[in-house]
Amino acid sequence: MFHATFKGGSLLAALLISTAAHAELTADQVWTNWKAVSVASGQTVTAASEARQGDTLAITGLTIVSTFDGGSINSTVEAVNFRELGDGTVEVTMSPDYPVVVNSIDSDGRKSVVNVAVRQPDLKIIASGTEAETRYDFTAPFVKALVNDVTVEEKPVELTLEVDVTALGGSYLVTAGTPKQLASSITAGSAAMTLAMTDPETGGKINITGNVSDLAGNSTGNLLDAAMTADMSQALKAGFATDGSLTYGAGTFEFDVAEAADTTQGTATIGSGNIVFALDAERLNYGGGAKDVAVTLSGTWSPLPSVAMSYGEAAFNLLMPTSKSDTPGDFALLTKLVDFTLSDEVWSLLDPEKVLPRDPATLVIDTRGKANWMVDIMNPDEAAKAGEDASPVQLHALDVTELRLKAAGAEVTGNGALTFDNADTTTFPGMPMPAGKLDLKIVGANGLVDKLVQLGLLPEDQAMAARMMMGLFANAVEGSDDTLTSTLEFRDKGLFVNGQRLQ
Repeated sequence: MFHATFKGGSLLAALLISTAAHAELTADQVWTNWKAVSVASGQTVTAASEARQGDTLAITGLTIVSTFDGGSINSTVEAVNFRELGDGTVEVTMSPDYPVVVNSIDSDGRKSVVNVAVRQPDLKIIASGTEAETRYDFTAPFVKALVNDVTVEEKPVELTLEVDVTALGGSYLVTAGTPKQLASSITAGSAAMTLAMTDPETGGKINITGNVSDLAGNSTGNLLDAAMTADMSQALKAGFATDGSLTYGAGTFEFDVAEAADTTQGTATIGSGNIVFALDAERLNYGGGAKDVAVTLSGTWSPLPSVAMSYGEAAFNLLMPTSKSDTPGDFALLTKLVDFTLSDEVWSLLDPEKVLPRDPATLVIDTRGKANWMVDIMNPDEAAKAGEDASPVQLHALDVTELRLKAAGAEVTGNGALTFDNADTTTFPGMPMPAGKLDLKIVGANGLVDKLVQLGLLPEDQAMAARMMMGLFANAVEGSDDTLTSTLEFRDKGLFVNGQRLQ
């Protein structure tokens, strides 16, 4: 329901990406092209009146309706003015406040209505450029969206949601053609959110506040009509593309949840973060990260006054091909958690005698390679049948650029590279035959096993089995204290560990 609410921003987006058509733009041209872009985006645009007042085209009673699966968004703006500035540019201003109504029906058939009040009292947009390229620069001291009227099945829901963005600015550059091209840049001094809600069934209450500073985003892409993007497989073939990034600075987050017998409170701080995304006919890329994060939790569920954790950096990134092809494309997968720590209160529950080292833990898995899809994963029908008869993907190469696990006084590191023969899936049943090797290094493993035995977490017989396995599959490094190495190599249709053939 609330996801749909924020689609109300399409009103502002439509204003910003209108495609006026001459080097000396007129108010009528901007308005005409804005309506054309809105319709192409799947919106219905109507106006109560259009009147020329000197250098200004005044629009009153502007209504924009857009639909989505199971609902609609209705926005009504009392007045929009397109004023010719005399230098070939057009200034667009609009009413400082306007309502947005979101109607939706969920999977259980329940009807909901969300009323949103949007405030943007000093928003200004300047349209400039040529017929081939139209630029829209915009500024706003603040933009606020407030939700305080929600009903489900005509019964009111106790909910308030407020979103505030300050020092908003940026630009859009639209290039004519088929498809149209869009490049955008946006900045904001801060973004804040406040949510207060009472569950109508249980009476439980949720309060959430958060804010983040120094937002900056950039994106490029190709625009298609809304009807074409309904089928993403066909849209990608027709040239749909998007590529962008978002960065943000320091932020804070607080929440308080009160249920019938339990309460939970939490706070979090973050130093900075980022998000990247891309989608076109060749690739899908999605990733993000955060630095200097600290979280504190407390509540009736915990035997401790509070639970605290932090990390220096966390990151995730996924890259993969998007189209069915016989030609391998690039893929990558990154998982990173650096310098993760738990508070001493938590450690004391697990290890009151401080047997285990409490050094920060780190996990890094960084892989990349080559693969190709045997099915069109953007086609819902093909994606649903993927894997029924055979693997939907062919893996051709895998590079482990970094493998690192560090915790409790032990550390495993490694790297390597493999290639795969998809014509041979019998040598290693169920997978293409690999060739290549992985090198591993293990520091402190025996010491960790001893400490786990001392804590009673690992029985002595299992510890002995673990030591035997390490002796079979790893070599001790002479002159080093508790350091092992191991090389796993696939060659001659077999698996070799430290030169010894196992298969």
